[in-house]
Order: sequence, then structure tokens, then C-alpha cells
Amino acid sequence: MKPDTASRRHFHDELDILQQRIMEMAGLVEQAIAASTEAVLTRDVIGARLVRAADRRVDELEIEVDERVIALLALHQPMASDLRRIVTCHKLSNDLERMGDHASNIAKAVVRLEQLAPVPHLREMEEMIDATRGMVSDALVAFVSRDAQLARHVCSTDDRVDDLKRSMFRILVTHMMEDPKRISGALELLLVSQNLERIADLATNLGEDVVFLVEGRAIKHGAELPSSRSREE
Repeated sequence: MKPDTASRRHFHDELDILQQRIMEMAGLVEQAIAASTEAVLTRDVIGARLVRAADRRVDELEIEVDERVIALLALHQPMASDLRRIVTCHKLSNDLERMGDHASNIAKAVVRLEQLAPVPHLREMEEMIDATRGMVSDALVAFVSRDAQLARHVCSTDDRVDDLKRSMFRILVTHMMEDPKRISGALELLLVSQNLERIADLATNLGEDVVFLVEGRAIKHGAELPSSRSREE
């Protein structure tokens, strides 16, 4: 085998390992989000504590991904689509780790809620949880399948989560004004809604990164206009 061929094969093997680590992170984070949000709805304190324990593995994987990305960039100096793939994996790793932190924050809120006066059932909380979990799932599917259209759909869903957060704020403030005993519990649910919004924002980041990976086009901050054209690789 020629040296260049061997080096290229090694490079692609390392790229495959990098993506495997990203997918392991994605699976753990998606499970943590599902478990922590289910714990909110069911007040499952045991499940919430398990979410917090699993966050350590996500942190370890982020560190490994950082190291692998640095090695790939330093040793192989990739270009075009290979470079986009590495950069996207690095950005996904950072965003997934932050999602895991927000899931852990939600789990912590569930543990605290156990000691507080209950707040009436909120349909908006269920809707916000469903929308956020759907965004995360779709963003990860878009990454695996390199589906830019699905990635754009994820980005367009973020406004719905923002609207639900504003509704949650108004409803919870009303509950606090009507019954001061509910203030502490309502504040915890406000914290949950803030963390859900941040997870949705990070899922939007993932969607934007998938579009960049597939098309080489930046759509952050309203950069994508009807007249915009794909950049040359």
C-alpha cells in the first residue's frame, strides 16, 4: 500500500471514530432529555437523579472529541467537505454537552420540586417538552442522514418553543399571584422552561450546522436569503 493511500485510509478511519463518539454523545443526551422531561411530568425523583449521574460520561466524550479534532486538523490539514465534517462534529460535541447540562438542570429542579407545594397541571409544559424533544430528535436524524431540509425544519420550529415559554411565564406568574404558596414551585417550573428553551436553541444550532455540513452554506443569524447561493467548496 502506498504511503499516501495508507495515510488517507487512516484519516477516514479516524473520521469514522469521531462520528461514532458524536453519536454516542447524541444517544446519551437524547436519553437524558427524555428522562429529565418525563420526570418533570411525573415528578419522578429517582429518574431525575439518574440523569444527573449520566452527565459525567457526556463530559468525558466531549473532551475526547476535542482531542480527536485537534489531532485530525494538525496531522492531516483537511480541506473542503472533510474540513466541514470535522468542524461540524466539533460544534455538535459542544452543543450536545450543553444540552446535557440543561437536562441535568431540569433534573435538579425535579428533585427540588418534590419538597414544594404543587403547581396545577400545565398543558403548555407538555407541549413545550414535546416540541423540544422533537427538535432534538429531528436535528440528530438530519445529521445522520445529511438531510438539509429536515435541518431547516428544526430551525423553523424554534419560534413555537419561544411562544410556549412566554405563555408559561404568564401562566406561572398568575399562579404565584393567586397563591403565594405556589411561588417556589412556579419558579422551579420557570427554570425548567428556560432550560427547555436553551435546549431548543441548541437543537437549532445543530440544524444550522447540518445545513453548513451538507451545503457549505451558513444560515445563522438570518444569513440565508432567497437570493443566496451556495459557497464554492
